[in-house]
Amino acid sequence: MNSNVEGTIAAVQNAHETLVTMMPSFLVDRRLSANRVLVAVASMLLLDAWACSYAFAQAPVDRMDQIVGSYSDSHQFMGSVLVAQGDKVVFEKSYGDANLEWNIPDDSLTKFRIGSMTKQFTAASILLLEERGKLSTDDYLKKYMPDAPAAWNKITIYNLLTHTSGIPSFTSFPDYRTSEATPTTPKALVDRFRDKPLEFQPGEKWNYSNSGYVLLGYLLEKISGQTYPDFVTENIFKPLGMKDSGYDSNSPVILHRASGYSPSPNGPVNSGYIDMTVPFSAGALYSTTHDLLIWEQALYGGKVLSAASVKKMTTPYKENYGCGLMITSPKGHLQYEHGGGIEGFNTEMAYYPDDKLTVIVLANLNGGAPGDIAGKLAAVVHGEKVMLQSERKEIKVPHEILAKYVGSYELAPSIFITMSLDGDQFFTQLTGQPKFEVFAETEKDFFLKVVDAQLTFEMDGQGKVTDLVLHQNGRDQTAKRTNAPSAQSSGPFEGKWVFNAGKSNFSPGPFPKSETLTFANGTTTVEGVNGQGQSFLFSFTPVLGQAVHVNGGGDLTVETKESGTTVEHTWSDSSGTSHGIGVISTDGKTMRYELTGARWGNPVHEVSVFEKQ
Repeated sequence: MNSNVEGTIAAVQNAHETLVTMMPSFLVDRRLSANRVLVAVASMLLLDAWACSYAFAQAPVDRMDQIVGSYSDSHQFMGSVLVAQGDKVVFEKSYGDANLEWNIPDDSLTKFRIGSMTKQFTAASILLLEERGKLSTDDYLKKYMPDAPAAWNKITIYNLLTHTSGIPSFTSFPDYRTSEATPTTPKALVDRFRDKPLEFQPGEKWNYSNSGYVLLGYLLEKISGQTYPDFVTENIFKPLGMKDSGYDSNSPVILHRASGYSPSPNGPVNSGYIDMTVPFSAGALYSTTHDLLIWEQALYGGKVLSAASVKKMTTPYKENYGCGLMITSPKGHLQYEHGGGIEGFNTEMAYYPDDKLTVIVLANLNGGAPGDIAGKLAAVVHGEKVMLQSERKEIKVPHEILAKYVGSYELAPSIFITMSLDGDQFFTQLTGQPKFEVFAETEKDFFLKVVDAQLTFEMDGQGKVTDLVLHQNGRDQTAKRTNAPSAQSSGPFEGKWVFNAGKSNFSPGPFPKSETLTFANGTTTVEGVNGQGQSFLFSFTPVLGQAVHVNGGGDLTVETKESGTTVEHTWSDSSGTSHGIGVISTDGKTMRYELTGARWGNPVHEVSVFEKQ
């Protein structure tokens, strides 16, 4: 797992790994929103049972292989894929290696960590206990945990199942990364978050929480008298004949278990270590494509839970989340799905009840490919046209059209997509992520090459840009334009400015030996040589009222405000520490930049004067 990624995903919620290749984390799956990647589903006409079977029989298997192969060939995917209607497998194939060092290929027997797909097994286990009269999902957890903190008094088991408890996810804590490799116990895991304040009152909001699902496993052990691994084995895996599934452990030898890898600029590397006692009931299981098909058939075929319990599990409460499952209807087609991500592995599994379609993608290479692949395979089966990245054609769009799109678009609370220009290159940047170039297919449709995602800009009747629509993983997410680009890139500021030491005043000093500021194409660039003779270069794309990352400035951010020909910059770092406030003013020929406050803990007052070049 990766604490930075988990924090981002928890914040993004419905953004679901947007615009970035997914990194390891057993929380990464809700695509959450942030959440991991939702499976794409194509719209289709209602067919009777015979016609539906015929459609699947005619499914273009070669196109499916071409789709998965494109991810394998580009080193984005290693793993196993299975597509089935009912109990009939219509496509199955493995790609790449289960162990790169020994050149052992992945195959249908390969066992993969499934990450947060574990949550549906935990949810089903809780519902089994409810059917047996051991608990009610309406019970307050205090009933089974008398020593729970007072803040938890109103939290029900159902709140834990649906991520509406308000308990913060321990995987987002600052110290999480340092604890991943340390063996732990269910009680010790609960102790990590039991005294943390709630993020909201129970049932009031939704926020993906690994803590909630760890707590469910802890309660399951107290109520059932069995360990979590024993319970899922005895009550789910053995009765269903899932012989290749279990609770993963770092110690025993597990036959046919894949090694996990992470991408790097030089190719796959061995993934980071996580002790499997840490993900526990939120993400510690392993399985195979065949075992997971057994699970899907049994769960939705009434062989695991009663119809009432399945309905509870598949009924969305908030943010399209039920009990261990996402429930959505993209393009009018109902699906139940969940993904998973953990060090070295990413997974995706979706079930479409209307036509009993199952899509399973298990990877032993971190990245967003499983969600992309699953969506495209489902779309092919449903008769949708699927376009691969390599099949998209780039066109040239005039600079003045691109300039209209520069600005900030809100994808989720506190999560923005920022569009910027650098010359004739057009870039997109998600909050907390790197900046990526986008390429035009039409004057309003663009695509990324680093990840399978597309952007469409929408305008009102007057031609004003109002929205950006992100197309990724079978979902269309609308981001409302919140701010136009800063006026720094136009009007009296636009152009190149050169530092004039004779008219400047620094305290404590010394003066930079040289410095130029360039305002162009929505981006501010600062470069030169400081008083100690060290070169510097940084840039940022200012957006009014929004803190943006400073490229080349470490973890610095800058928030921009404007009034006429005066601009105010508030500088800070990732901890929220202020590093001064700068005010820029100009008459079109001379520009004055005054910085006051504290920088790196030292008082500062600098007046820099620049001349228009």
